[in-house]
Amino acid sequence: MTSKKRAYWRAQANGLKPLFQVGKEGLSDEFIKQADDALRARELIKLRVLIETAPESPKEIAGKVAAATGSEVIQVVGGSMVFYRYNPELHKKDKKNKRKSK
Repeated sequence: MTSKKRAYWRAQANGLKPLFQVGKEGLSDEFIKQADDALRARELIKLRVLIETAPESPKEIAGKVAAATGSEVIQVVGGSMVFYRYNPELHKKDKKNKRKSK
């Protein structure tokens, strides 16, 4: 991903609220599944790490989530992590709507 695209997605993520949080239990299969489902539905998601109780650093957790979901880490700031994964299904609707309006 280019730095311009990454900057664009960072700007889009500013208004997002974290969907899930990682706490003292760390990453679980259920957490990964929820993050994967959210990426499929939205493409861009924000997750939170409870820094005081999480067993790993936010950067380590972000790397594991990205690897498990096939997404890209857009940014990790403090306990907030932002991920992006392109979903062609979401863009098919846009293409159909553009064709109808012409």
